[in-house]
Amino acid sequence: MELTVNGKPVFAATGGRPFDPALPAVVFVHGAGMDHTVWSLQTRFFAHHGRAVLAIDLPDHGRSGGQALDSIEALGAWLLDLIAAAGAEGTALVGHSMGALAALDAARQGPGRIERLALLGAAERMPVHPDLLAAAERNEASAWDMITGWGFGRSAQLGGHRGPGLWMTEGGRQLLARAPDGVLHADLAACAAYRGAVEAAGAVDCPAMLLSGRDDRMTPVKGASSLCEAFADGRMTILEGAGHMMMVERPDETLDALKDFLGG
Repeated sequence: MELTVNGKPVFAATGGRPFDPALPAVVFVHGAGMDHTVWSLQTRFFAHHGRAVLAIDLPDHGRSGGQALDSIEALGAWLLDLIAAAGAEGTALVGHSMGALAALDAARQGPGRIERLALLGAAERMPVHPDLLAAAERNEASAWDMITGWGFGRSAQLGGHRGPGLWMTEGGRQLLARAPDGVLHADLAACAAYRGAVEAAGAVDCPAMLLSGRDDRMTPVKGASSLCEAFADGRMTILEGAGHMMMVERPDETLDALKDFLGG
């Protein structure tokens, strides 16, 4: 599905069913340097169980146009513009990593507009190692290697993809490699600069869930737990054996947690 947001084309996958704005909507927001395909193992369920699904490509990611936005606050505002452009109602936001911060800030900026907020791989602070930021700025392949090395849990490094013949870490690396030059750096810099997660969580007026991988080395459980405590109505769910890329590493368990929180 293609939308127009702020005059630029935006692509969104709809989970295999046409988007129906009369249904309660769930918007999936990917992380740094990635695109809508990271959600392929969760979106179909909700699209076939009473939800209108939008798994979006952020500006200059995947099949969307425009330029990559340079701050989490700008991404949050853009998400609210996207929801308005889609005519979505009863919207839940599901974000991963950078997308989780963007979803959080959207809920802060749009009180009453978001009904539920699911944050995967998020923490009160998301600093970026200087070596990774420098490699991303130079568009070096070592940036993709560092992200996949740190981002996937230890068991995922050995294989075990739920889809026979698929390779988790190399799939993640190739996805990052497809991003236009400069996009990954802009995303990582936005994460590193964002200081408002705890304040935003305190302002959110809807239920929130933080989903964290026990083996997440990028946004460890401790930081996720601290962020969860800032919500008026927050819950914490931990996936054993999962790293930062839990929706790929543990797709069924991730879906179960989202079903329990969003309904379905």
